[in-house]
Amino acid sequence: MTDAGYRIVLASASPGRLATLRRAGIDPEVIVSGVDEDPITAASPKALVETLAQLKCRDVADRLDIEGDTLVIGGDSMLELDGDLHGKPGSAEAATAAWQSIRGRDGILHSGLCLQRLAPNRPARQATGIASTTIHFGDPSDSEIAAYVATGEPLQVAGAFTIDGLGGPFIRGVDGDPHAVVGLSLPLMRDLLIELDVPWPTLWA
Repeated sequence: MTDAGYRIVLASASPGRLATLRRAGIDPEVIVSGVDEDPITAASPKALVETLAQLKCRDVADRLDIEGDTLVIGGDSMLELDGDLHGKPGSAEAATAAWQSIRGRDGILHSGLCLQRLAPNRPARQATGIASTTIHFGDPSDSEIAAYVATGEPLQVAGAFTIDGLGGPFIRGVDGDPHAVVGLSLPLMRDLLIELDVPWPTLWA
């Protein structure tokens, strides 16, 4: 609970999203959504990450007992390369294949964000948006890829890479919001909070 009386809930198991919020002065409770992402489809990569962010946010919001002003944060991220989307690889083989296909190239990381503001006896208010950031990948060798995959880090992150962890040396640069690459765009979140009439400083712990 913030000093302004907000209960803040992060509808994600992502350690990157949680760490990003905490570094920005926001300390949410974490309730992981139960959304099955596999059957979800959309007309475009951007529409897909936005839809998944909305579904995750709503899934958690629908399970809450609302006793006061509550803010639920849902997010989803995927890497687009040549029109194809790359989520969490989930296995060493898939992570290795992902890095062999993206090294030395540029991709676009789409980060969808959905916020719901809830209060007793009031209709829910929702704001959504997408932040897209271009990633310039380095050219790690096969042995470097194998060593990176062996750490386990790339298996459970969108696109099989991080910029704030062991994968950082393999990223040459980004064009756009670096926070979005970690999983949550802080400037986008601030814009969405403005739509919901929530001043950013009121969320500081």
